[in-house]
Amino acid sequence: MSTTLEGTPNPEAPNPQLPIVQKLRVRYAKRGRLRFTSHRDFGRAFERAVRRARVPIGYSSGFTPHPKISYANAAPTGAASEAEFLEIGLTQVCDPDQVRASLDAALPPGLDIVAVVQAPEGTFADRLAASLWSIRVDGATGLDAAAAAFLAADDISVERMTKRGMRDIDVRAAVVSLVVDAQTVDAVVLSTIPTVRPDDVIQALRQLGADVPGAPVSTRVEQGPLVDGTVQDPLA
Repeated sequence: MSTTLEGTPNPEAPNPQLPIVQKLRVRYAKRGRLRFTSHRDFGRAFERAVRRARVPIGYSSGFTPHPKISYANAAPTGAASEAEFLEIGLTQVCDPDQVRASLDAALPPGLDIVAVVQAPEGTFADRLAASLWSIRVDGATGLDAAAAAFLAADDISVERMTKRGMRDIDVRAAVVSLVVDAQTVDAVVLSTIPTVRPDDVIQALRQLGADVPGAPVSTRVEQGPLVDGTVQDPLA
């Protein structure tokens, strides 16, 4: 008799699926030119990699079954990242290290599987409280004064086009720390709704007098729990 994902017999459900017996959390990176891969593009590439690697992933029931993949806090298109995360549900128990190696071999260089671990109990999204962004701003001037003004301000808003039209985003409330080192801006940013992006931080610095030419290159260095102002590894 077929079962639902929860293991309850339900032979009348369309396309009943095997139950999930293992959940794995995956850390992956977007590097180099692959930083321009959109979240949707990565999703398609990852599903193909799962099939190539023959990972026994579970599927939802219904007329159009979907693989049991849950994404969290994807970086914006154009930003590189060393700390992207997703969770997968499997119908067989697998060795996490073997799953990591198989998936990494099935993805193109630049979309790299960094780590795979057994998922403990609890909601993973709750552990992704903040991100550490490193923003390269070649040729910028006036950064130190703008950063000092930013940290001294109570609120700083920027305009950003959203699906619902132009919206004011409060950048200052989301930024825990901001450090300028030569031509690099390091910012610890809380995971808020709406999300404050690295481009929003740079726009705020421009409003405060910084001259930042061109398009800065942003890299998410870490994403996870925030402990004493430092972003920790959520898989630890």
